[in-house]
Amino acid sequence: MERTAYRLVQEALTNVHKHAGNAPTVVHLHYLPGWVCVTVENDVPPAQPQLDLPSGGHGLNGLREQISVLGGTFLAAAGPGGGFQVRAWIPAVEEAA
Repeated sequence: MERTAYRLVQEALTNVHKHAGNAPTVVHLHYLPGWVCVTVENDVPPAQPQLDLPSGGHGLNGLREQISVLGGTFLAAAGPGGGFQVRAWIPAVEEAA
């Protein structure tokens, strides 16, 4: 679960850098009984970034699939303020002692 949460934040921040440049961005991590909720939200960028970064094109789709396999829920969509948000509810898996 922790590796998946880390990967989600990494991919979401990479996408902010590619598509929203220096837009203010917030990462929220909430531990709930049996779940962790990870949210990465960015504001509308002040200007379109002038970056031409390579893209594999599978980052968010790969995360959606991985989180679904774990029994979680994934959302990547326009945010309420016009920016973008990536959010996942990932089940906490207890390790065997």
